[in-house]
Amino acid sequence: MGCDIRVLMIEGAKDPDEFIVKYGNARFKNVIDKAISIIEFKVKLLKKNLDLNNTNDKIKFLNEIAKLISKIDNNIEREVYIEKISKEYEISKEAIYAEVNKLTYEGKQAEKVLDRGRPVIRHVNVDKIEVSETVKRRENTVLAILLNGDLNIYKIIRENITVEDFKDETNKNIAKKLYEELEKGNSNINGILDELGEQEQNHITEILADDYEINDVEKAIDDVITSYEKDRLTNRKFEILGTLENRNLNLSQEEKSRLGKELSDIIVKLAKMKDSAKSFMKNNIQ
Repeated sequence: MGCDIRVLMIEGAKDPDEFIVKYGNARFKNVIDKAISIIEFKVKLLKKNLDLNNTNDKIKFLNEIAKLISKIDNNIEREVYIEKISKEYEISKEAIYAEVNKLTYEGKQAEKVLDRGRPVIRHVNVDKIEVSETVKRRENTVLAILLNGDLNIYKIIRENITVEDFKDETNKNIAKKLYEELEKGNSNINGILDELGEQEQNHITEILADDYEINDVEKAIDDVITSYEKDRLTNRKFEILGTLENRNLNLSQEEKSRLGKELSDIIVKLAKMKDSAKSFMKNNIQ
């Protein structure tokens, strides 16, 4: 009904009447001033029955508070609660955001499916660049990591992967918005993604619902960055080869020498990457 409900945390008495008789009006007024919201009260009840030093209990606590916060429609109110709970219970904001985002977008996706009318089919001629499933999967993995809202991880990704490196148009639109807001220090992913179009939001729902088997975030980032670096080197290799083979360019000997040296360096780097991958496979897959 839109009421601002608050809970009095009374100790030393069974009800307000007994509290006032024992401690007086002034102290009761102080209790009213310190009354907490329904969300804070429910969080305290959850905490009462769990040991946050226990890993399983802490995970359960995180999942339950994410359910509570995901039901809050106001982004500012949601941000305040996440900030407060993060500090009070020593849980990273990024972890809370990640769980809240999953629940929020799963809910939105379900609503969209129920509300969806009959599709309007339009035939449009579009020059579309086909992107391989391997590249899409790699890009989805990067977005899945970024959607956790960890600013430190974002900085590492930003230094090695640009928005232009994303080939799939939907992924590029999502990455562009994420990069813009994370660059400002805004880790409220839910608020960020509300500004994206329906196609991007649906794709985010799919990413959050998928399992990218990221058990070690640091290793996952290293693997993705290496993959992008390998693509850049390979593309540059073919670019140089094409330039050297093009007789119409009339390259000087100095330019040919410089390109030859760059090509040689690239081939060495690619060979080292290949050897490193073989070594990893040999040591880890028996």
